[in-house]
Amino acid sequence: MSADIFEKCFNFHGAEELRKVDLYPYFHRVESQQGPEIMIDGNKKVVVCSNNYLGLANHPKVIEASCEAAKKYGTSCTGSRLLNGTNDLHEKVEKKFAKLVGKEAAILFTTGHHSNLGALSCLVGRGEVYITDKLDHASIIDGCRLSFGGEMARFRHNDMADLERVLKKHEGKGMLVVVDGIFSMEGDIAKLPEIIELSKKYKARLYVDEAHSLGVIGKDGSGTGPYFNMQNDVDVVMATASKSLASIGGFIASNKEVIDYVKHAARSMIFTASLPPACVGAIDAAMDIMIAEPERRTKVMANANKMKKELQAMGYNTNHSESPIIPLTVGADIIAFKMWKMLFDEGVFTSPVVTPAVPEGQAIIRTSYMATHTDEHLDFILDKFSKVGKALGVI
Repeated sequence: MSADIFEKCFNFHGAEELRKVDLYPYFHRVESQQGPEIMIDGNKKVVVCSNNYLGLANHPKVIEASCEAAKKYGTSCTGSRLLNGTNDLHEKVEKKFAKLVGKEAAILFTTGHHSNLGALSCLVGRGEVYITDKLDHASIIDGCRLSFGGEMARFRHNDMADLERVLKKHEGKGMLVVVDGIFSMEGDIAKLPEIIELSKKYKARLYVDEAHSLGVIGKDGSGTGPYFNMQNDVDVVMATASKSLASIGGFIASNKEVIDYVKHAARSMIFTASLPPACVGAIDAAMDIMIAEPERRTKVMANANKMKKELQAMGYNTNHSESPIIPLTVGADIIAFKMWKMLFDEGVFTSPVVTPAVPEGQAIIRTSYMATHTDEHLDFILDKFSKVGKALGVI
């Protein structure tokens, strides 16, 4: 008798067990725009889990540009970029992004996840190696796994001695070092100067995922390479439009030969429908505002620095955060779920991160901050974290 492939589904009870005890933290229905405050089930929550770092997701000019693009181009491009789904607006934002990050050319994918899947899966092949940080984003890992014959080797997070060990082990092969600029759960910045030095020493190429660093650090918000004044030493830049650029989509930028190859080899480009015009219009406007209003970057970092200082003073472990992402280590998974629920009931919307996303016993509450958080928002959040943290014995 053959096995039922749905058996794993029938045996999945984790989510239902959390629902039964009213601790299920996922898929909450938001009933408003995504700002520092949102409405969930008719109740106002102060958001401390958004990637809307510059606060542009509800900016009037971004919304207007999105609507105007839909009026001009319609709601869909009705096909893939390769065939009939490329319009002049796609090409406009590609040129603008390439200029922003100091590269010859760029290509816009339908999502950030697609960007990493497509570019990484086609850039490394048989006999070649991806060298990845163990805490790289899941989309990077997925892209590496989709390669036709490429090997993946991993090094301990931001550990340069371990990176050199891995590079030395594979010396002589074609190698691509892949790192996040700002790590999405830890909030720390890649040690790019040391990574570049080692990559050059062992003749490896370098790919930097700027999903969480775009808009936050570097000249005009251009990311980690410019932040260290080393963008010329970064071979491939990836970034999403779903964080600071207030839309959806993902860019890959490099020299024109690499981009031309990716355009014709990345399966997630060739076999996916093109990003809708409304989304591209929002990217276009958001990029302009990001560049024109540097005070937004100053504000988001000022907010983050205030929160890190105050949370540490309470007794929270903020790990190695140096960005608007501040993780708070709380211990066991069940503590993270309870803390999420208590904060939610107090009017603060956060994100619990549990195993296997983090090691067992090191669950975190991931907090992140926006330029549009006011001092009143931040003080409210701090008050609730103090109250809940003490109640649970976390602080």
